[in-house]
Amino acid sequence: MAVFVALGAFLMTLAGGWVAQRVTDRRHLVLGLAGGLMLGVVGLDLLPEALEAAGNAVFGVPAALLLFVGGFLAAHVAEHLLAARQAAHGAVQGERVPEVGLTAAAAMVGHSVMDGIAIGAAFQVGGGMGLAVAIAVIAHDFADGFNTYTLTSLYGNARRKAVAMLFADAIAPVAGAASTLLFTLPAELLGCYLGFFGGVLLYLAAAEILPEAHHDHPSRSTLLCTAAGAGFIWLVVGIAE
Repeated sequence: MAVFVALGAFLMTLAGGWVAQRVTDRRHLVLGLAGGLMLGVVGLDLLPEALEAAGNAVFGVPAALLLFVGGFLAAHVAEHLLAARQAAHGAVQGERVPEVGLTAAAAMVGHSVMDGIAIGAAFQVGGGMGLAVAIAVIAHDFADGFNTYTLTSLYGNARRKAVAMLFADAIAPVAGAASTLLFTLPAELLGCYLGFFGGVLLYLAAAEILPEAHHDHPSRSTLLCTAAGAGFIWLVVGIAE
């Protein structure tokens, strides 16, 4: 049942990527929406789940929040290391590094695997719990597909690579749900992962996606798209609750 439900996440992920491809003439709106979706996913979905699952404190601070900060810093350091490496090989200063986009998309794929595991684990608790988690996952997997394609292409990767990462992200929740037939993931480990991944996503949204969205088009419509993206995730989380 969990694997069957995860197929819905597969379709929604592809739908999100398809939308991201079709609106290239309104790229600033796409990026503004992507930034809002990522902000909403981090603040309204990932962090609350991470704090609940990994509630243990380390020197007075919840472990999930420490890993959240660690994820933000890790993304920052990784981007600058990749940029320095690219510059050493003759890249133009300020040029976007394709490897950063692929790394970010790979992180999205890893998150989607965890989405599938969450569906499978919830169905192990009970059918009602499984369906509730599945609805939330399927709804925000549209945003995952949208962001995966946008992140990969934003950094200058070829369209075929963006499509390949999109399909990998779509398949990931199905694989994650199927894996729960073999093992059970400890809740604390899942919470720590969500905290770290949330930090990575917030860095990408705040330092890359949103500045790029407003670079050439500092318009109210872009701001509205960002607010709409965050509001959409709020709606999804509220419905799931």
